[in-house]
Amino acid sequence: MNAKTKLEKVEDALERELCDHCLGRLFAQLGHGITNKERGKSLRIAYAMLGTEEERKKVPEETANCSLCNDLFDEIQKFSDIVLEDLQRFEFEDFLVGSRIDPEIEEKEEKIWTELNLTSAEPIKTEVNREVGRRVEEEIDKEANLEDPDIKAILDTRFDSVEIELSPLFIYGRYKKFSRDIPQTTWICTRCRGKGCEKCGGTGKMYETSVEEIIGKPLVEMTSGEDFTLHGMGREDIDAKMVGNGRPFVMEIKNPEKRFLELDKWKERANRDERVEIDSLKMVEREKVQEIKQAGSDKSYRAKISLGREGVDRAKFKKVLEELSEREISQETPERVNHRRADKIRKRRVKDLKLDSMDGKKAALTLRCEAGTYVKEFIHGDGGRTQPNLAEKLDTICEVEELDVIEIHYPNGSE
Repeated sequence: MNAKTKLEKVEDALERELCDHCLGRLFAQLGHGITNKERGKSLRIAYAMLGTEEERKKVPEETANCSLCNDLFDEIQKFSDIVLEDLQRFEFEDFLVGSRIDPEIEEKEEKIWTELNLTSAEPIKTEVNREVGRRVEEEIDKEANLEDPDIKAILDTRFDSVEIELSPLFIYGRYKKFSRDIPQTTWICTRCRGKGCEKCGGTGKMYETSVEEIIGKPLVEMTSGEDFTLHGMGREDIDAKMVGNGRPFVMEIKNPEKRFLELDKWKERANRDERVEIDSLKMVEREKVQEIKQAGSDKSYRAKISLGREGVDRAKFKKVLEELSEREISQETPERVNHRRADKIRKRRVKDLKLDSMDGKKAALTLRCEAGTYVKEFIHGDGGRTQPNLAEKLDTICEVEELDVIEIHYPNGSE
């Protein structure tokens, strides 16, 4: 677009009875470091200076009744006050203002863009967001964040109302589970799908509580949030303890009104329940959830097993463990989870098998496995669905009486 066509377009725009905000916004690519209002005023002056004497007489002053925005920008301070009032009850470090504009105004604006063949104009919504955001920023001494704000205030200029969107809180930690009767996360009743029925005693759940609920409920209360979700680095069986250094997790709190937390207080409240213990708490970003989900860390276990017969030679037992160490095993989806998992074959590696004790038909061993290994099935064989397996190599039935996760091998540097 050459200088002449620019001038012609400015002339056309000047004939439309626009306020300086709307005039300047049509030519947002002209000049940097100035507001649209300043740009609009400058365009009037520039046109008057470049035009003929007759044209200079025709340059209109800024209209008191803008044909495009209906003088919306005269209400910016009012809009800012409305947003500020709604933000008062929330805790946050940074924010973002968004807006909903009368569709008729946006349609008129787009029509002008088309008629003047403008390709670099700024939408009115963008300017409203910026102007309201700037005033809010000055008033509360907090910075606007265009990428990932703690809170977003959506201003509806038609109804002088604000809709608040709160970003979730994410807190990393490690948990230990000392009970063999609770799952990691809430198990919805398979019959009623959470509505409550005879099978679940009206609770809507298969189990009374879970690690997720024990540690999540006090946190959602402390943050005045709406809901919580535990994201764990894998999960232990319900009847398995999680001890040792604990399992890495991220707790997500949805719509938290309070974000400034004393994590030690959460720890103290959660740890009142002797079935669970949390530690190593710190605030993290959303990306941490994906990180721990994809970590694929090895796990170490302690297993107490019963043998189908006495007289299994200790030396043979040790030799079998040596043979199985660092071996890749093939595991079909176990019978016990086949109803909820895809039936496929998984390749996993079992490492560092060690016999800790042996007394008659009882034995205890520790083993380190790749993430995703079905440890119980490796021990008892699952009817041949896991190959090779301990029971087959020992030529006797092996049943897991107790299983504890004793370490998650997640590098400390990753925390």
